[in-house]
Amino acid sequence: MTTPALTAPAFHRPADLADALAHLAEHPGAVPIAGGTDLMVAVNYRRARPEAMLDLTGLAELRAWSDEGDAIRIGSGVPYARIVAELATVLPGLAAASRTVGSPQIRNRGTLGGNLATASPAGDGHPPLLACGARITIASTAGTRTVAADAFFTGPKRSVLEPGELITAVTVPKAAGPQQFLKVGTRNAMVIAVCSFALSLDLDARRLGTGIGSAGPVPLRAREAERIDLPWADPRRFDDALAAEFGRRVAAAASPMDDVRGTADYRRHALAVCAARALRRVWAAAHTEGSGR
Repeated sequence: MTTPALTAPAFHRPADLADALAHLAEHPGAVPIAGGTDLMVAVNYRRARPEAMLDLTGLAELRAWSDEGDAIRIGSGVPYARIVAELATVLPGLAAASRTVGSPQIRNRGTLGGNLATASPAGDGHPPLLACGARITIASTAGTRTVAADAFFTGPKRSVLEPGELITAVTVPKAAGPQQFLKVGTRNAMVIAVCSFALSLDLDARRLGTGIGSAGPVPLRAREAERIDLPWADPRRFDDALAAEFGRRVAAAASPMDDVRGTADYRRHALAVCAARALRRVWAAAHTEGSGR
């Protein structure tokens, strides 16, 4: 039995963002491609066969980031390697997550915008965006809209993106305190997360931000954990029991399933351990001598 021949998809390389949006409006079935680290795997394994592709790699406006004062605006085409190299001091949680993405080759090609567009519950970039309160800019020929990261995901590999829309940027508040990202996988490198957890601590606002990955149909926050009563006025009262309660609340917020990478029970246990560890680390970092706090 011979394999039927496949027709190559149409390929359009826009001159600028306006051209890209106009093409998407005219051909809403066209699939945008930047790094191609997810899309081309699906194409090669014949899980996807787009009729047309829209090459975004030449759009300079999508491959730049800018300092907006209290936040960093990251173009959707900025690869993970640049987030690690250029933004680690102001966005340490996102940079830590970016370091865990695939191999060096994948980090050089893969983009934050592509990760969001794929909307996988296991996407490494998603938990830090939730923990930091990031906002996602979406454009079409009808205009531009902004969506909070925790309202972007609607289901496994589904999001609020409509036909003809394109993610153009992600705006991430600068770190107002220590941040952590922890990822559990079946090996140390080039691994899809069994579960992951991001934590952001803001001492001035007395606020925690959380993000859970690969433990539910969508990336999610642990809102009850964020409301835990921490000893802001007397940091020495922080203890392991408080960290363990925080971990319990994070695990309770998850909605994991059994799959080939791990069981639901293991994911809950791992999240509890990761969350407690992350809270101890950010609390210690925020209150060590010389921290200015």
